[in-house]
Amino acid sequence: MRKRLISSLIVGATVLISAPAAWSQAGTDVYSGDWTDYNGNMAAQRYSPLDQINAENVGSLQIAWRFDTSKFGPSPEFNATFTPLEVDGVIYTTIGAHRDIVALDATNGQVLWLWRPQEGERFDAAPRKGSGRGLSFWRDGDKARILTITPGFSLVSLDAKTGLPDPEFGDNGWIDMQPGLRLGQGREDLDIGSSMPPFVMNDVVVVGPAHRVSMRPPSKYNVKGDVRAYSVRTGEHLWTFKTIPERGEYGSDTWLGDGAEISGNAGVWAPMSGDPELGLVYLPVESATGDRYGGDRPGDNLFANALVAVDIATGERRWHYQIIHHDIWDWDNPSAPVLADLPNGRKIVMQVTKQSFVYTFDRATGEPIWPIEELPVPIGDVPGEWYSATQPFPTKPAAFDQQGFMEDDLIDFTPELRAAALESVKPFRMSPSVYSPPSLANAADGTTGTLSLPSATGGANWEGSALDPETGILYVPSRSELAVLSVAKDENSDVAYSQALGVRVPRVSGLPIIQPPYGRITAIDMNSGDHVWQMANADTPDAIANNPALAGVTLPRTGVPTKSGLFVTKTLLFAGEGVGGGNTFRAHDKQTGEIVAEIELPNAQTGVPMTYEHNGKQYIAMVVSGGSTPAELVVYALP
Repeated sequence: MRKRLISSLIVGATVLISAPAAWSQAGTDVYSGDWTDYNGNMAAQRYSPLDQINAENVGSLQIAWRFDTSKFGPSPEFNATFTPLEVDGVIYTTIGAHRDIVALDATNGQVLWLWRPQEGERFDAAPRKGSGRGLSFWRDGDKARILTITPGFSLVSLDAKTGLPDPEFGDNGWIDMQPGLRLGQGREDLDIGSSMPPFVMNDVVVVGPAHRVSMRPPSKYNVKGDVRAYSVRTGEHLWTFKTIPERGEYGSDTWLGDGAEISGNAGVWAPMSGDPELGLVYLPVESATGDRYGGDRPGDNLFANALVAVDIATGERRWHYQIIHHDIWDWDNPSAPVLADLPNGRKIVMQVTKQSFVYTFDRATGEPIWPIEELPVPIGDVPGEWYSATQPFPTKPAAFDQQGFMEDDLIDFTPELRAAALESVKPFRMSPSVYSPPSLANAADGTTGTLSLPSATGGANWEGSALDPETGILYVPSRSELAVLSVAKDENSDVAYSQALGVRVPRVSGLPIIQPPYGRITAIDMNSGDHVWQMANADTPDAIANNPALAGVTLPRTGVPTKSGLFVTKTLLFAGEGVGGGNTFRAHDKQTGEIVAEIELPNAQTGVPMTYEHNGKQYIAMVVSGGSTPAELVVYALP
């Protein structure tokens, strides 16, 4: 039993109740029963070797404790998406719309300390409000720190024992991330923040920025998404990696005209990962301004939509691979690259993508593990747009979700539904390629847009994937939902075209027009690149199963258009249904996908789940939220 000393501190108007806390940082990792990184470890594997909860007893899981977030406002009725950390018997998590941070006893949920950012006008103007997705932990000997990015875009380091800002870090624990930004011409708003935790490795903390959704950007000018790094001990600024290079720098020749000067975004809003031995941090870079039109930034646009390996000590680019040239689909790299030492001896890094590919590289050199082919893709007809004639297609693994959309993909549950579905798509262009581009809402051929799969929210997205290091099997959650790629002039912006308003994906009798499944979990053997199994991520929802148009029809298990939160253990794969899904949490046989047990949650799993052990007991924790019910952290254990 670890001893715990509890003290109470009052700082200004904030009460902090504090207690000492604990392959991530020195002396603790998932193999010690902790969960010290957002994705479990710096390799982003979402794996734990714990096996107290196994196939024989998982059906007996009960709520050990739960923590109501309704007092951490305002507006608790939203989808909370945080994943807690656990170190030495203490849970650390963001909480509430202001992104407060709370430390809880991991065995019973007792509050140990609370910290509030209290950013005032900076919070009011922030583009990325809400609870955020998580925190970072660092420790060296007796010194332990919790690091967060506030909604107002400050990097803060807190003493993990007390919740007090570290006086040796930055300005009394704070670093204002707004100074030093490369701003957009004529922009009054900074349009920058982050929902993800910073990444900490080798005593360096790396911050990637996020912007507002850029489907209808107010201007073609925007803040550039530079990635910056600081000493985790002092807050000293160490380096900046420019995701949009300046003239004369490597990659600037891929920005034609004055696109590099005009464009912004190209941040790293997804979590990062790293290899401490190689000293490399892997940056999953998003697309540049804007999401549906790139005529103001002709060219391939490095380093947008690239996986970039950067020396964490210096910020020097070691290698990169651009996954999409000149993105006009809003297919940002959405999750942390996953690292693995495979049983076959390869040391790899994998990037899962919104377009449903897994791009796989030697993580030291950036050489593709399997050939990636530059293949021709369709060219569009939006005036002023610049199109890449080719895109990179991995030869392995095969896509983990549907790509492209044609008439053969329409529902055919009954002849009447098939006929109605065919009629419903007449105003649209089809997508013979996954890279079929957006089209005009008032095109000369009479169409109002292009129906596309996957949508801008995936395929895969921020929920990421899980990797079993013992077998080399990657588990990927994905979403199958149509998008309409339709652009029109926006009279309130200097951008020539942006997402058209009022053009929606058709439905028939209240049903999606594509064939199910609508959400999937795919197991991929990364030793061979072959799929092991694939299954729907959920049962058929009542709204579909009980639809009168399907009376007498026997449906397959359809799943739901969400992305499951996954983690994998010694014996099981665990999966919720994700934001917008149902309340069921499942344990799967990780070799076959067979459902071993189903646990009914108080609400839908919306933050990615995790597991930890303390005092000989294994727990599973996740945030559940949705609808009008306040978010809560629920923690399960065996009776």
